Amino acid sequence: MTRTPAPRVFRFAPSPNGYLHLGHAFSAVLNFEAAEAADGRFLLRIEDIDEMRCRQEFEQAIYDDLDWLGLSWEEPVRRQSEHFSDYAGALARLSAAGLIYPCYCTRGEIMEAIAGKSSWPRDPDGSPLYPQTCRSLTEAEKRRRSLASEPAALRIDIKAALAKAGRTLTWRETSASGGTREIAAKPALWGDAVLSRKDVPASYHLAVVVDDALQGVTDVVRGEDLFMATSLHRLLQDLLGLPVPDYCHHPLLRDGLGRKLSKSARSKPLRALRLDGISPEALRAYFPAQSAAMLKL
Repeated sequence: MTRTPAPRVFRFAPSPNGYLHLGHAFSAVLNFEAAEAADGRFLLRIEDIDEMRCRQEFEQAIYDDLDWLGLSWEEPVRRQSEHFSDYAGALARLSAAGLIYPCYCTRGEIMEAIAGKSSWPRDPDGSPLYPQTCRSLTEAEKRRRSLASEPAALRIDIKAALAKAGRTLTWRETSASGGTREIAAKPALWGDAVLSRKDVPASYHLAVVVDDALQGVTDVVRGEDLFMATSLHRLLQDLLGLPVPDYCHHPLLRDGLGRKLSKSARSKPLRALRLDGISPEALRAYFPAQSAAMLKL
């Protein structure tokens, strides 16, 4: 008996900490078109794990903007704030394997520790690598600080994690031209990265791999600014025994000065374009001559 292959699963996962802009629309449309072309599934995930910055009005605006673009998605929508236990479970597994440790350092203390070291290495996002101050804490000191309820982030012990993996990890990447190639992951570039902040139960890196696995995502189509993050994601997938999606990191939309569109740069939101009378068809015409079909996703 021939078994029908499972449908491919794509997702768009915005954070409701501001209004969507053209860059978001481009990524959402690419994922939606890819799902349609593959006769697959298109999921919407609300990445609201940072409850201090996320707001209900922004979440509602996401639904309104995507509906205006003509996109539809499966219900119910996964909201990260409703799944803290999933991230806690992943952290517990990493802790049991001796792969994470508590970090009590403040940002100021970290900067003080590397002060005057101009050649100090930085991660792919440009932040200084953590100097591993808390990695050498004794168990007694960790216990004392825990009993005193001192706030702590949880960091991956990258040396121990790489030893646990014991091999070079790779992922399959689809390029803008439609070709595929195997990429060797380089998670060591991230150092002892934070997996759980003092004020947030999981970092983006941990939450995204857990969410993708639990939702059965087979294809991750996202901006090229997250290309290097995939190295760390591959390591976490391996350590947690999670499936590995295929990846496509598409070009970013940029403004007239070459800057990527972003919330932090106050790029014009979709809702403002809609109020200006711009149609969804005109919006799509603005996108690069690149579609899911051209990407051969």
